[in-house]
Amino acid sequence: MARILGVGVATLDIINDLAGYPPEDSEVRALGQRIARGGNAANSLVVLSQLGHECAWAGTYADEPDSRHVLEDLSRYQVDVNCACCVSPGKVPTSCVTLSRTTGSRTIVHYRDLREFGFSDFAAINLGLFDWIHFEGRNVADLGQMLTLARRTAPATALSLEIEKPRPGIETLFADADVLMFSHAYAASRGWADPAQFLGALGKEITGKAMVCGRGQAGAVALDTAGNQWQSAACVPSTVVDSLGAGDAFNAGVIDGLLQGRTLQEVLTSACRLAGKKCGQIGFDGLGMT
Repeated sequence: MARILGVGVATLDIINDLAGYPPEDSEVRALGQRIARGGNAANSLVVLSQLGHECAWAGTYADEPDSRHVLEDLSRYQVDVNCACCVSPGKVPTSCVTLSRTTGSRTIVHYRDLREFGFSDFAAINLGLFDWIHFEGRNVADLGQMLTLARRTAPATALSLEIEKPRPGIETLFADADVLMFSHAYAASRGWADPAQFLGALGKEITGKAMVCGRGQAGAVALDTAGNQWQSAACVPSTVVDSLGAGDAFNAGVIDGLLQGRTLQEVLTSACRLAGKKCGQIGFDGLGMT
């Protein structure tokens, strides 16, 4: 069991289950609706906790009633929230999610009125308590300081960075993490339709890093620290029920596999299996069970 700190957001998700995605300016009836806790870092920690790790979340939450659902759900999965900061005024980040039963895809409209978790918040944490620190690639200016501090004060701790979206200056952070986790959307934003070619090109610019990039239903690709490339097919369930958080489950699988000392090929295969399992069910319960 490893001690893992996740730095990023936790959200309140309002999820509408529809037969198909509605056209603009239409009125449709939802097949179902639920409220859940979401957020990239929080989702990954929930999965990692179920895989047997001791997890803690570092982020901000609002001093208002809707945050209770987020905190109670994290606690239900034994994710420690003592590193998080309560902020006032502010509103819990809220995502309105549309799930299409026809395709299994999800569309998210996100609202945020809450400051980001900052460097001063991070500096108050005893980083030496953790074996692994996972960062969402957001709040770039402060995140650079966080990575530098973690490297200096906890040199034995592994650092991973998720790069989901293009953000100004985020490329300056790549050299400071041990493991880089890219989305296929980010690769596309850099002009690469093929994530394998993207990692190959990036590996020539930045050496000595493990890099992974999901490819959705095409699986995933990775580059090891020696520059060797590995690939895995996707594990697509017979019916795609809920793809929300599949990428976060994949990232959790990568972290878990690397902590267990598996080869990168084994890591990719198990992470794709975990993401596929997530797509075949609603929510995150039971993802630690094989």
